[in-house]
Amino acid sequence: MRVAGIDCGTNSIRLLIADVDADGQLVDVLRTMRIVRLGQGVDATGAFASEALERTFEAAREYKKLCDEHQVEAIRFAATSAARDASNREVFSERITKILGVAPEVISGEEEASLSFAGAASVRAGQSGKSLVIDLGGGSTEFVLGDATGPLAAKSLDMGCVRVTERFHQTGLRSDEALEFMDSTLETLSGTVDVTQVDAVIMVAGTFTTLTAQALGLKQYESEKIHGAQLSFAQMRQATASMLSYTRDERAALGFMHPGRVDVIQAGAAIVQRILHYLEKASGNREMVLIASEHDILDGIAASAAVA
Repeated sequence: MRVAGIDCGTNSIRLLIADVDADGQLVDVLRTMRIVRLGQGVDATGAFASEALERTFEAAREYKKLCDEHQVEAIRFAATSAARDASNREVFSERITKILGVAPEVISGEEEASLSFAGAASVRAGQSGKSLVIDLGGGSTEFVLGDATGPLAAKSLDMGCVRVTERFHQTGLRSDEALEFMDSTLETLSGTVDVTQVDAVIMVAGTFTTLTAQALGLKQYESEKIHGAQLSFAQMRQATASMLSYTRDERAALGFMHPGRVDVIQAGAAIVQRILHYLEKASGNREMVLIASEHDILDGIAASAAVA
């Protein structure tokens, strides 16, 4: 069966077309992404901006054409943080349904977390111990603790690279106010997601994979080198510090940097720094490995389309 998953987040909209094999595993046919900034201004206004909607609808029309060309049998469209917050999401829903022939599902933070774990955990297939999947998006960040049996605990935090950029701007990312916001948001994980038993932190989505490219010293974005790459906390801290030190022109000149991520990657780096600090403090400095994964919520969405 050939399926398609569409992940519509705050910053990007992504498409995965895949075949489902006899064991229920996905075999990629096509992956693509467009930066549409659907969440532009949502944190401040509570509504989608008209230009953000038009960028998203244009990408959806392109994805519909690709699905038709590849004879996709089932599509699942999942919208996440920005669509949960927008007062005019009915306009978004009606147009997407008309373009694709399927209604967008505005999934809860909990389901978003579960789908993220299902997609990301494959990078540690067959390994024992507990994994913490962290999916850092534009409007929210999902934390999912699990093992070989699946998710054990999850929490979605309203803290992402677009939301933090719009709230504190580039110049305020290291302010006391920004640090207090990030740290207090992370503290809400306590009592829900126990990090004291985590052996590996699986890092998914564009902020993490871009910072991994920085840590690995890549000249271009090379998915095959990023997926499965293992980093220490020290290596990731160096990558975030470097990213926060760059000017906009320097970030834009990086060969692995997607143009649509240039203006929000510094907020993403600041969030990652606070996540590392939280993990060390909350776990009692437990030793953990950081693993980058190119498989994430998009894979979970596509897989679920086969059984919908």
